[in-house]
Amino acid sequence: MNKAEFIDSIAKLGKFGTKTQAAKAYDAVVCAFTARLTKGTPNERVIRLPELGTFQMKTRKARIGRNPQTGKAIKIGAKKVVTFRGGKSLSKSL
Repeated sequence: MNKAEFIDSIAKLGKFGTKTQAAKAYDAVVCAFTARLTKGTPNERVIRLPELGTFQMKTRKARIGRNPQTGKAIKIGAKKVVTFRGGKSLSKSL
């Protein structure tokens, strides 16, 4: 599902009158998620949605990898990533 399909599905649920209103709601959610995951202490960089799951900002350590074409060792730097862990109700519905 891409952004346009997601906005269409929100609009079809009837909670938001038009696609424009659904797009504004989507943009607001993305803005809120981004603000929460990028600011504050590591313990504050968590979003818990009981019906859906938990989004959390984590830092991957630097490591040594391999170039698959040459087999040569390469250094992969540290990186911040967002992880998701599904909640009970989402897991049960799958």
